[in-house]
Amino acid sequence: MQGTRLVKLVVFIAITGGLAFLFNSKIGDIPPLGKFLNPFTGFWQNAEDVEDITNQSFIKSGLQDSVRILIDEQGVPHIFAENEHDLYFAQGYITAKDRLWQMDFQTRYAAGRLSEVVGKKALELDRYQRRMGMVYGAEAMLKESLKDPQSKLIIEAYSEGINAYIEDLSPRDYPIEFKILNYKPEEWTPLNSALLLKLMSATLARGTNELAMNNILAKYGEEVTNDLFPNYPFNEDPIVPIGTPWNFNKDTPKPLISPSPLVSSIKNKDKDKQDFLLSSRLLTASKEENIGSNNWAIAGNRSSTGFPILANDPHLDLTLPSIWYQIQLHSPTVNVYGVSIPGAPNVIIGFNENIAWGVTNVGSDVLDWYKIQFKDDTHQEYLYNDKWEKTSQRVEEIKIRGEKSVLDTVYYTLQGPVSYAKNQKPADFGMANNIPVDYALKWVAHLPSNELRTFYELNKAKDYEGYRKALVYFSAPAQNFVFADRQGDISITSNGLFPLKEKRQGKFLLDGNDTTDLWVNRIPAEENPTVKNPERGYVSSANQWPVDQSYPYYLGWEFGSYERAHRINTQLETMHAADLKSFEALQTDNYSILAENVLDTLVHILQTDKGLNDTESKALALLAKWDRFYEANSIAASVFDTWYNTLNRMIWIDDFASDEELMRYPSRDRTVHLLLYEPTSPWFSNDSTKLTRDEVVSASFKDAIKQLGKSYGEFGNWEWGSVKKTHVPHLADIGGFGSKVLKVGGSKHTVNAMSESNGPSWRMIVLLGEKPKAFGVIPGGQSGNPGSKFYDNQIATWEKGELNELLFLENSDLNQQGIIKQIELKK
Repeated sequence: MQGTRLVKLVVFIAITGGLAFLFNSKIGDIPPLGKFLNPFTGFWQNAEDVEDITNQSFIKSGLQDSVRILIDEQGVPHIFAENEHDLYFAQGYITAKDRLWQMDFQTRYAAGRLSEVVGKKALELDRYQRRMGMVYGAEAMLKESLKDPQSKLIIEAYSEGINAYIEDLSPRDYPIEFKILNYKPEEWTPLNSALLLKLMSATLARGTNELAMNNILAKYGEEVTNDLFPNYPFNEDPIVPIGTPWNFNKDTPKPLISPSPLVSSIKNKDKDKQDFLLSSRLLTASKEENIGSNNWAIAGNRSSTGFPILANDPHLDLTLPSIWYQIQLHSPTVNVYGVSIPGAPNVIIGFNENIAWGVTNVGSDVLDWYKIQFKDDTHQEYLYNDKWEKTSQRVEEIKIRGEKSVLDTVYYTLQGPVSYAKNQKPADFGMANNIPVDYALKWVAHLPSNELRTFYELNKAKDYEGYRKALVYFSAPAQNFVFADRQGDISITSNGLFPLKEKRQGKFLLDGNDTTDLWVNRIPAEENPTVKNPERGYVSSANQWPVDQSYPYYLGWEFGSYERAHRINTQLETMHAADLKSFEALQTDNYSILAENVLDTLVHILQTDKGLNDTESKALALLAKWDRFYEANSIAASVFDTWYNTLNRMIWIDDFASDEELMRYPSRDRTVHLLLYEPTSPWFSNDSTKLTRDEVVSASFKDAIKQLGKSYGEFGNWEWGSVKKTHVPHLADIGGFGSKVLKVGGSKHTVNAMSESNGPSWRMIVLLGEKPKAFGVIPGGQSGNPGSKFYDNQIATWEKGELNELLFLENSDLNQQGIIKQIELKK
């Protein structure tokens, strides 16, 4: 009897111990259930009372005076401080309160530190980020920024504010993602803010195709490569209007020119593999011509108010929490409203009493790869200018949750870090497929810079001169800064640090031993492309070519396709009394210039095909009368989009896709020209079958109809919104924390540039005047907490293509309309 009791006791203890281990240990991706389900500290604590409008007051050491933060009906904070130190302290504090986990996670991602919280599955991603020099570049930026007393004050005060919020947290208060991933927030440093800006630089560098281009050159030769990948497109509508004079110094500096590209074909068998979330934010992602982002401004003589109107909608990968954080900053020296990057100070896109500004990505050529010849396998020396030079080594310790740390040595040369030396590149890490082995990376974002000062100056600028002063400090990522002020000036500048080099230096791999291949100078900042108050009465950009061929410098050999820019300019040309509604309509415009250019030709070809079945004939009849708008309920849009993509693949796949060598397709501009003007081109044939253009057009159409039927069933189910499936996923792809599928139109090549999870991350329209009136929306909300009503409360408005009026306050009176609570920070 006693033995039986002992056995029961042992079993009970074992079960209890097992449950204790299970409920307090993280197993794989499952959080410790005991901690997670604990009613006092677990996820239950993250739910927020919808009716909670209690005013709050906190004592914070480090403040020089008291700060009042008013919260409006959208959850947007309006900070009122008596000095600049307290202003940025409070910005850091309130941003951390709403977005702490997002800030922590993105910083770890940029720094190559995800393995610390998710384990070994992130090892190669962490190694990759270190080898791209992300921390190295952030350190260079921070060092330069700290030399400037104003930037030093801003970034240190901002960090102090974040830490003041973290210090008060207990485990019950941690954002839910910390609980799911079972780790805690750490102290914030100014380097973290620099890392977030470098992450944006990597995202907007637009990737690299030099390896693919080198393989194409090696296979097809210079004549074919130049024909299919020309240095200037057939169709263009540049940012700076054609014919704008360049009033530059006669002694315009020229780059050194090497006689020929380094020609070699490099094998790669892993071009399609993807291993981890957020892959499109990597520096060396394949270049994508279907990028988004638009901005424009119209002069007062074209607006209904008599003052300029400005619009901006930067397109990025959509996430919850949202990429941007809305905020108003008010002190004796500044009163500005707009969006910031969570984890970085200032307002990045916005307006004040006098001016408005916005940005789109330039997409200029800002990185190159240099072949490095090491003396031996120790990688201690490399050949440059026919002399052996010493490398420097940076030993990276990658900490891995539950395992021993990994030490990884990165070798640095005069050109930059050697991303993967021989036998270092992992065979199964597809994100590295664009990176050649034994090549050094030279990237503008590795250079010292002080972008913080640019946005500080923009935030308080009063006129065009203030705008131009701010741009001088900006290096990367290169951006098209659109500008308008209440004095009536409008302008746009393609701005950043543009390397002084020639076309070959941006198109192909380079020789690390050749001194003439190494660019060391920049295009003079004052000679970056810009235009002020053009005769046509408007300025705009949509990632297209910044300039025509008269510009004396090389910026890049390929940019975004011209279709969105052409549609914007065509519509702006007709506006003579522009207002909020006309700008809203243009931001959500779904008309396809691509379809306008090619559809009649393609339909005409199909109409001669007598072998179409009933579904194919029905689809063709729909296309023949389609208005070219990618509306959410359009079946014709689904048919055309699937057809064009299939046609593009059929034309190029047999010649420019290889399991052995990384390659790429020619641009859409080149493909359209082929379809319209080169009907007998041999590129329509493939290795096994000699096809004509018309036969490829018919075959691709029939294949597209089969694809749609297989994926979506009956013809009536092919509505574009259902096919595209636009949604806003969670940043870490945690199930249930993303949005539903949204019923929205647009495509990658319409002004409303929309795809499955990429689109307008912030829509803003500012009507300048004696007092500015502004409108905006983000596809999410202010809070990073899925339990908050402000987590995704703006998505419905965004989905409908509408905007919220932005509350721009002049004082800190709590009893103003639209204010629901206040948070007071006391010294």
